Parts: sequence; structure tokens; C-alpha cells
Amino acid sequence: MRIDERIAERHETLTPQERRAAATLLEHLDDLATYRAAELAELAGVSKATMSRLFRHLGFEDFDEVREHLRGLRGNGEPRRVESAPDATALAAAEQAAVLRAIDQPRLPEVAGLVAMAHRVLVVGWRNSHPVALHLREQLAQARDDVRLAPVPGQTLGEELAGLGPEDVVVVIGFRRRPRGFDRFLAEAAATGAAVVLVGDPTAVAHAAHATVWLECPLQHTLAFDSYAAPMALACVLADAVLAACGRAGGRRVRAITEAYERIGEVE
Repeated sequence: MRIDERIAERHETLTPQERRAAATLLEHLDDLATYRAAELAELAGVSKATMSRLFRHLGFEDFDEVREHLRGLRGNGEPRRVESAPDATALAAAEQAAVLRAIDQPRLPEVAGLVAMAHRVLVVGWRNSHPVALHLREQLAQARDDVRLAPVPGQTLGEELAGLGPEDVVVVIGFRRRPRGFDRFLAEAAATGAAVVLVGDPTAVAHAAHATVWLECPLQHTLAFDSYAAPMALACVLADAVLAACGRAGGRRVRAITEAYERIGEVE
């Protein structure tokens, strides 16, 4: 159970002093890890012993265990403030390592071939995965025709799956904090006979059984919110590989799109 759920469940059994301490924990829940136990006790106006008793009452050995609990929540995708100001050099190194891991995909040529040769391509992504799916769709649409994005506002997915078959590809972007029903969607997509490419962070491996190809892509989470630099880099590398796999047909499509831009005056 989360620490706030533990406080709610055990609130009636707390002493008045422990309740004061618990109220301080809840008030500072978003940045709790930036404090020391003594500082929290001072903020609450209670003794360090009272704060320690509260931690034990909530099922934690000490404040270090509370910190580990909060880090665990962050590891599951819940935004949590970092304990200190980010170091730019360390942050850049973490981003670079994540990008290198993302683009080092042995099965990338296989996926590029599937996407290039497919009759239709459906790119799907919800929540934070949607911008990655949108970016990938926009890049793939430069290389080949009939690349669709789902869901879009006001859209459901059943009609997008209907009619898909063995000649088609569904690329599903599934990074953590996925919506309920994600697994059912993957199973339904696989049941159409289309090749299913699943792209996600390591927590998505539980869904990989439904995929034809599973591409694991890390998220960098040094800060409070996940960085999607690595997924965006993977989308660019995959699109580049698809363009190469499309050969002359891809080049002709790129030129046709550029000429259309010029005739319409659509881009500078």
C-alpha cells in the first residue's frame, strides 16, 4: 500500500501526536524525500521519537525505508520530486545511455521490413505514449502511404481493428502507466492476423506474449517526470530504416510530398 493509503487506513489508531506527524507527511508527500526525519518532526511540532513511532506504525522500519517506498512509486511512473537539483552533466549522460540502449535493437531491420512491406500500418498509443505514436506516424507517412494513428479525439478502436489482416502491421507504443484494457487490445490486434510490434519500457514485457516483435525501450527517470528522449530517438531510427527499406518508392513519395507542400505553400 502507498504511504498515504496506510495513513488513511490506520488513522483512527494513531495517537494525537502521531496524527499531527501524519498530517505533515501528507502535506509534504510530493517532496517528502527531500527532507530528513528530524526536519519532518520539527515541521510537525513533534519529537523525533514520535515520528519514528509513526513510521513503524505505518509498517516502515525507519525513514530510509520510507524513502525506498517513494523511490518505488517513482519507478512505477508516479511523478516525485528529486532530492536535489539535477546535475546537468549526469542528466545528459543518463539521457545518452538511454538513447543508446533504445536504438541498439537487433530486430530493428525486421520491424522496418514489416512496416515497409505492409498493406496498412496502424500506430497506436495512449497517454504519454501518444506523442511518441504521433511522431512515429508522421515520420512513417513520409516514407509510405496508408499509415494511420489511433486513438484520435472522439475515436474508439474497434473500427480501426476491423478489416486488418495478415498483410497489415499494428505498432503499439506502450510505456508505463498504460490504460486499463491494454492487454485486451493487444490480444484483439493479434487475433486479426496482423503483425503486432510492441514498443515499451521494461514493464511492458508482461504484454510481449501478444506481440510478433517486442522492442524494449528504456525511459530515463532521473527527474520527477519521465523523459521520452529515448523513445523519440527510437521512433526516428525506425522511420529512417523504413524509408531505406521502401527504396525508390519511398524516395518518390518524399519528393511528391515536398512538391505538394510547395504547390500549397503549406510549409516554409
